Amino acid sequence: MTIIAVFEEMFGRGVFWAMVLVAAVITLAYLYVLVRDRAMSMRKFLLAQLSMPIGGALAVWFVMLMTNSGFRDIGGPIDWLVLLGVFAAGAIGFAILVYVVQSIVRGKASDA
Repeated sequence: MTIIAVFEEMFGRGVFWAMVLVAAVITLAYLYVLVRDRAMSMRKFLLAQLSMPIGGALAVWFVMLMTNSGFRDIGGPIDWLVLLGVFAAGAIGFAILVYVVQSIVRGKASDA
């Protein structure tokens, strides 16, 4: 409960729960696509992986914007580790989003 309170304080209650809802919807859509296709498309997976740096950068930018922080405010090693964690989470989440969008838009197509 403490971590939820911290995130609500950082992002605001509405934005935090909106982010949780969006993450849940994307996760359910990903599970739907995996069950529907019964296999992962390596072409879609590759394109999703190539998009990962964009998602990581967007996640870091979003956190910096929402917390009114900048890179000058980074104080020590734990701050860098948290920033790397934000980048990694954003990269993975964006890759899943890109895969889901490709699968829904293109449909169930074979890797030609």
